Amino acid sequence: MWLKLCCLLLYFLALFVLARVFEAVAWYESGFLATQLVDPVALSFRKLRTILECRGLGHSGLPEKKDVRELVEKSGDLMEGELYSALKEEEASESVSSTNFSGEMHFYELVEDTKDGIWLVQVIANDRSPLVGKVHWEKMVKKVSRFGIRTGTFNCSSDPRYCRRRGWLKSTLIMSVPQTSTSKGKVMLKEYSGRRVEVEHIFKWITAHAASRIKTIYSSEHLKEEWTRSDQYRVKIYLFANLDQPPAFFSALSVKFTGRVEFIFVNVGNWDNKSYVAEIGVHKTPSYILRTPEGIYRYGNNTGEFISLRAMDSFLRSLQPEVNDLFVLSLVLVNLMAWMDLFITQGATIKRFVVLISTLGTYNSLLIISWLPVLGFLQLPYLDSFYEYSLKLFRYSNTTTLASWVRADWMFYSSHPALFLSTYLGHGLLIDYFEKKRRRNNNTDEVNANNLEWLSSLWDWYTSYLFHPIASFQRFPFDSDWDEDPDLFLERLAFPDLWLHPLIPTDYIKNLPMWRFKCLGVHSDEEPFQDGESDSDSESKELSSSDKDAEEEEEEEEEEGACAGQPRCRACSHGRNSCPRQPRGRRAGASGPAADLQPDWAAWPSQLLRCTECVVCLENFAGGCLLMGLPCGHVFHHNCIVMWLAGGRHCCPVCRWPSYKKKQPYTPPQPLPSDSPS
Repeated sequence: MWLKLCCLLLYFLALFVLARVFEAVAWYESGFLATQLVDPVALSFRKLRTILECRGLGHSGLPEKKDVRELVEKSGDLMEGELYSALKEEEASESVSSTNFSGEMHFYELVEDTKDGIWLVQVIANDRSPLVGKVHWEKMVKKVSRFGIRTGTFNCSSDPRYCRRRGWLKSTLIMSVPQTSTSKGKVMLKEYSGRRVEVEHIFKWITAHAASRIKTIYSSEHLKEEWTRSDQYRVKIYLFANLDQPPAFFSALSVKFTGRVEFIFVNVGNWDNKSYVAEIGVHKTPSYILRTPEGIYRYGNNTGEFISLRAMDSFLRSLQPEVNDLFVLSLVLVNLMAWMDLFITQGATIKRFVVLISTLGTYNSLLIISWLPVLGFLQLPYLDSFYEYSLKLFRYSNTTTLASWVRADWMFYSSHPALFLSTYLGHGLLIDYFEKKRRRNNNTDEVNANNLEWLSSLWDWYTSYLFHPIASFQRFPFDSDWDEDPDLFLERLAFPDLWLHPLIPTDYIKNLPMWRFKCLGVHSDEEPFQDGESDSDSESKELSSSDKDAEEEEEEEEEEGACAGQPRCRACSHGRNSCPRQPRGRRAGASGPAADLQPDWAAWPSQLLRCTECVVCLENFAGGCLLMGLPCGHVFHHNCIVMWLAGGRHCCPVCRWPSYKKKQPYTPPQPLPSDSPS
């Protein structure tokens, strides 16, 4: 998970650097930046009209270019980035979809139950033609969709009873606007009563009703009273301009942020005394001033702060987010991080997609589960101060220059989804290349696995856990007994009791402790201690019959102790740290180099029992031989215990403790104070 998070952060950093590169290239080719102001005098009549349409200002009664230019100047400063976005939006001939309502419940669910949006619905009465023709309606849909106004068509033939109850006996236009200034308030339906059905007249009717929800100030005394008044709104945005009514995008945002941000329009056109306006820090008009408990912020000074619906919506969402905004942001980030698994996972293609689907399901489930207690936590009445401090932190961080860059990059990449997806794919391919190179250096075999091999291993895992009890939560084995003997499946069908024998993975064997056995006290003029097998072969002829009988009795005692589950092997006597047991035929009283050898217990793992003989092969540990310990604490030759475990006997040969199950580590007994030498 942390690897995916680091890869996602690197991707965001690459996007940030790439955006700066694009800005540098645009400045080098054209000589201007996106934040550079544009003089409206140098623009053509078509471009000026495009800017007014994007801001939502009517220009049907302004035939002269001079009047259109003055209206653009009165509505706000024009930047190169806003002009570029407006022209691109006009060139894009994308058809905007409109909803067709099927009946009363559908209409109520989408229109009357939507508390934070504006709807424009064309009602077609029975056996009547629509009020607005098809061509004009398509133009209207495209025009109002720029400002987040949703459209739909209700045909009374689908539900004539509801139309009669509503009084829709003739074709008309219905507009739904929130009635109150509180979040999730009632919705008010307004019917178009004009005679002219042109697009510009209907749009003026829409903007007039939307602007009526905005508080308008016409005098400096009223402004002073409003500026010093404190109410439920912590964030207020003021528009100081010489306009008849605020732009349509400003009115649409007031509906969208109902209950969170208060929108106030200050008409300074007929003011004689503007001293108080300068006193509060407004030195030019038009100006968009954001007032928060932390201070005053002038919108439009930083990167990406254009006079448009999309730019101001992104700005206000970052300052005053809803819980739903945070949830959507976390959902996008989690899924972007989960998709990184497609490139990090190595091996077969099918394996990549199986792991990706599993990761997507896991991450999204955990995200939803983790959000449930957060929502319950936010409902507590004692967390108002925590909520206010969180919003204060958002406001402080999102009014910085870095935050404006991030918002500008978000608007840029969201308007160019192909660029966003291509950069994500390129970043993923780079991750795949470096991950594959790293695993090849580590000699990992799964890099070269094909689809058939991985599907075969997946089938082995599925059948082993379908027909056998789950004995461990280790990863499934890649080697199956069924590949060696195809008749094993039929044999197990014939003998049902064999189904109770679990298939235990052998991957845990590589994690068992291994080390080299060392001896102390080797004389330079003597031979080093040799393997017990050669000694037993050379000296077996010298053994007397009594010695052989004694050894056989000792071996029988070993086997009985192993079956009875005794915790120590024969060489591991209680607290005995003596030299290794002499090879067969050489007793303690005999002289030789082996009598002077002592094990190096300092190199012996502390959690394992001390012994000098392997009870699997019944041979002593030779100096330099490879040993392996089990979780129970018993120690054996590496080859002996691996062959024992690989044969299906997943338990200790001495105490029968499961070799794949952890056990409380053995602690050697501490000597009593009385036993210490005086």
